[in-house]
Amino acid sequence: MARTAADINESLQPVHLKSIKWGLIGLLFVFLCLLASIGLGAIWISPSVVWDSFVSFQAGQIEHQLIREVRIPRALAAALIGAALAVAGTIMQGITRNPLADPSIIGITHGAGLAIAISLTFVSSGSYWILLIWSFAGSAAGAMLVLSFSMISKERISPVTLTLAGAALSTLFSALSTGIALYFQVAQDLSFWFAGGLSGTKWQHVFILLPAVIIGILLSLWISRSLTILALGEEVAAGLGQSQQKVRWIGLIAVILLSGAAVSIAGAIGFIGLVVPHIVRMLIGSDYRWLIPLSAIAGALLLVLADIGARMINPPFETPVSAVTALIGVPFFLYLSRRKRGYM
Repeated sequence: MARTAADINESLQPVHLKSIKWGLIGLLFVFLCLLASIGLGAIWISPSVVWDSFVSFQAGQIEHQLIREVRIPRALAAALIGAALAVAGTIMQGITRNPLADPSIIGITHGAGLAIAISLTFVSSGSYWILLIWSFAGSAAGAMLVLSFSMISKERISPVTLTLAGAALSTLFSALSTGIALYFQVAQDLSFWFAGGLSGTKWQHVFILLPAVIIGILLSLWISRSLTILALGEEVAAGLGQSQQKVRWIGLIAVILLSGAAVSIAGAIGFIGLVVPHIVRMLIGSDYRWLIPLSAIAGALLLVLADIGARMINPPFETPVSAVTALIGVPFFLYLSRRKRGYM
């Protein structure tokens, strides 16, 4: 359906106070959940001890060391990974105009998994920086292959061709990863990446994540206005002089950075990039200038909560975080797939 000038102006109006309100509420809940994540786990740590670890750290006290070296980096990594996956999903839904899109839909996540399998088999350096580079390379290769297949189609980069090509390549990448793991006997090492989890996260991982997430979110914000116009329809975007290919390529670079960094640290955690953008869109609308930062906040909140749940379901053992997010994401995915109304 054609959009009027009034629709376009309304979509690009300055944000209402409602968006600011939701952003502040989200930040408050993220902060509270980070504190809860530090205290909760197989060993419960009282709030007073948590506070003491910040103001008067005692190197000889086990609980203080647990907080500083294990709980804090894990909580921060969960927030960064959740934000990265949520923003990646938001960008994917924007550039493909597909409500079911997230990084796994076009083979990015499984491409990174295949690259990590190859790295563990043939490189085995043990360096997370090397693993991060391989993860980025696998993400980029997956995206390039899907785009190549899409370019062959008459419809080019349409949502249907992207979805079909991504589903086919994701299945291929997953099968190849499993085959490599079994043949070269690295299945145990690779099982962590397939399960998806934050166990063993250290400060090193936080320092790896931070620059990639910041750059990816900045790139996403750079094209946020263009994504809002693109959501109104390709004809409208072309009429307003938007370079659709430029927006999509920058968006893909951001998605590769965000999802590649997340997969290299926590493995394949699904549904964050699918669920969060829709929830935020229902709250504030489809203005990507605010949809992107609020999705980052909501993604951080969701994964921190999921990580707390993963530790509390069956202590002292941990449930994979991906299983917790799947409990939320699968019903939501089925709900979206059954909707008959148009997207955006």
